[in-house]
Amino acid sequence: MKNILSQAITVAIIFLLITSCEKKNSKVENKEGVTSTSQIHPKLILTAQGVKDIRAQLGSIPIFDKSLQAVKEEIDAEIASGIEVPIPKDYSGGYTHVRHKRNWVVLQKAGVLYQILDDEKYAKYVKDMLMQYEALYKTLPLHPKTRSYARGKLFWQCLNDSNWLVYVSQAYDCIYNYLTEEERNKLETNLFRPFADHISVDSPQFYQRVHNHSTWGNAAVGMIGLVMNDKELIDRALYGIKGVNLDTKAKDDDGGFLNKDGKAGFLANIEEPFSPDGYYNEGPYYQRYAMYPFLIFAEGLHNVKPEMKIFEYKEGVLLKSINALLNLSDADGDFFPLNDGQKGMSYYNNALVTAVDISYHYGEQDPGLLSIAKQQNKVLLDDSGLAVALGVKNGEDKPFNKKSINLSDGPKGKQGGVGILRNNDIELVFKYASQGSSHGHYDKLSYSLYEKGEEVLQDYGLSRFVNIEQKGGGNYLKENKTWAKQTIAHNTVTQNETSHYNGKYEIGSKNHPDLHYFSSEDENVKVVSSKVAKTYAGTDMHRTIAVIKDEDFEKPYVLDIMKVTSVKANQYDFPFYYFGQVLQTDFKYSTPQTLKPLGNKNGYQHLFVEGSAKANAVNSKFSWLNNNKFYTLTTVTGNTDNLFFTRIGANDPEFNLRRDPALILRRNNSKNTTFVSVIESHGSYSPVSESAFNSNSSIKELKTVLDILDYTAVAVTNIKGVTKLFITSNTNASKEAKHTLKINDKNYEWSGSYYFK
Repeated sequence: MKNILSQAITVAIIFLLITSCEKKNSKVENKEGVTSTSQIHPKLILTAQGVKDIRAQLGSIPIFDKSLQAVKEEIDAEIASGIEVPIPKDYSGGYTHVRHKRNWVVLQKAGVLYQILDDEKYAKYVKDMLMQYEALYKTLPLHPKTRSYARGKLFWQCLNDSNWLVYVSQAYDCIYNYLTEEERNKLETNLFRPFADHISVDSPQFYQRVHNHSTWGNAAVGMIGLVMNDKELIDRALYGIKGVNLDTKAKDDDGGFLNKDGKAGFLANIEEPFSPDGYYNEGPYYQRYAMYPFLIFAEGLHNVKPEMKIFEYKEGVLLKSINALLNLSDADGDFFPLNDGQKGMSYYNNALVTAVDISYHYGEQDPGLLSIAKQQNKVLLDDSGLAVALGVKNGEDKPFNKKSINLSDGPKGKQGGVGILRNNDIELVFKYASQGSSHGHYDKLSYSLYEKGEEVLQDYGLSRFVNIEQKGGGNYLKENKTWAKQTIAHNTVTQNETSHYNGKYEIGSKNHPDLHYFSSEDENVKVVSSKVAKTYAGTDMHRTIAVIKDEDFEKPYVLDIMKVTSVKANQYDFPFYYFGQVLQTDFKYSTPQTLKPLGNKNGYQHLFVEGSAKANAVNSKFSWLNNNKFYTLTTVTGNTDNLFFTRIGANDPEFNLRRDPALILRRNNSKNTTFVSVIESHGSYSPVSESAFNSNSSIKELKTVLDILDYTAVAVTNIKGVTKLFITSNTNASKEAKHTLKINDKNYEWSGSYYFK
């Protein structure tokens, strides 16, 4: 009896010692005496060592201290208001959706506060809410809203369920040692494992593919697997579900076809969408959204499984992608709305705080990132946030210098790309990228133009009111397909009122433009040129755009050359989606008494015709005023060309579309043709002094002086009579190539892709 009692006491003492070690985040050694990271918590994002380092610095790191105080005030208010875990019933923007979305943020932040402040009230709050979720989740059927291709349980789509688990896994890690073994078993058995199984095994159409949705799913399963030290879940996250075949006809919520080539899991989602330059094929809006799970799961893998060297995977593309993403923003930090992209999304978004901090901490500690962090004015409350805060405190920041840059697209960088030309305050974004998965638009060789962060010629972006319940439950509207994705909605050529690839995702995904050349070495001339075939059967396009700083012009101007070659005669429409008020034209136009659409399908049904004209025989000029700046378009035209003033909004009874204007140049019955245009920014207007400065164009004439297979030459003559010639090589654009060309009995010689003088 004494032996039994003695053994029981010994077991109890051992249990208390182990529990005590866990409570203090002590290290546990295996039989070989090697420290096991699997028993140390927190270990996922915030680490045990990181907690010690942060506590040692508190009160002396201003940006971190400020971020911590803001989070503490936020979470203290939440605790005071009580826990709400409602039965799910709403789409995005509805009460239950917003509450559960809020809860995942609150749980993660409360867990971090428990670790940093060592205050058990935060751990108790997290535990109590998780226990309410445990009680609720095991009773839940699929979400009552049936619209999604993959329904969640807490939310109408598995995507949001995955969002929840990515954040909550961090909270669980932070209070892991606060909980008893019985409490952990209860949560893992009834909540976390079933949750992970539902978004993966039960929803392969969501999980088993390459897409930003799946990245969130992979990260969710993997992060909870890392916290629980569950190898099966970790492997499922990294490599996907084995032996799963998807229906080849399955589509996602956005109409895009799912991945069918067997590639799935977190590593496949790094391999496929990212180019070697770090460009993400869905565009910067969705790259921003996907970067959080990419980087937060990668950080967890780095901390728990350092042998994977995840930040070195694919030549370090995850860290490269941050630099690419920051360069895909305008002067104000707003991301260019390529593909499905909501305007106004910027690097002030919380996902970019994560991206900047992690990139700085695990990358080369680029001081330019510190300047972005200072603008964001907050950091993560973890190891990476501490590193950034110390860098800022020590004055190590330098400006993040955005330059002209070319970003390749495709897993091997061979599927087109995006060229950004920057010259003084002018930024031009030239899109010659791949289809961009289901979020791609049919806008090959399109561009948008900015000055000091303000749109001059716009890309429409998406048709969606994100998380605004009154507009389609916050989801994509039908106009996203009927308007925003269509070719005519972009600044590129539309043939015969039909979108590129006939608006078919399957066709568009098999084709892409190719870079002809990119040149940004010259301080005064920045050029990008790309070719694309098969946007229409028998038609090829080649566009060359230059941003030129000329001493005879107040600001850099844009020279745009679009060559179209076809096996038959077609109608070509070439739009300019400007902003502002019409000032003047040098062509006579008429305005209708009744507004009618420009066409009846492929986006044309959404364009009202507000004015029409016959173009001039040589040049047609159009000037407008926007944001107290003057702009002029000069384009080479013929007297058979037509011009249309249009406005978006036809056939839109629910007012889902913005009422934005455009000028469209139409060329009828043409086989091969070249559109040549110049856009100038000039002068300013002061409403205070009511004075206009330099309100007129500086161009006297724009002329195509040569247009053959190998070369296109354009002469720009200013009002002083000075002529500059730009020649682009349409075939051999090598930097080493030597060219000799005679134009109007004058010889021109140069080396490289283009000539300008």
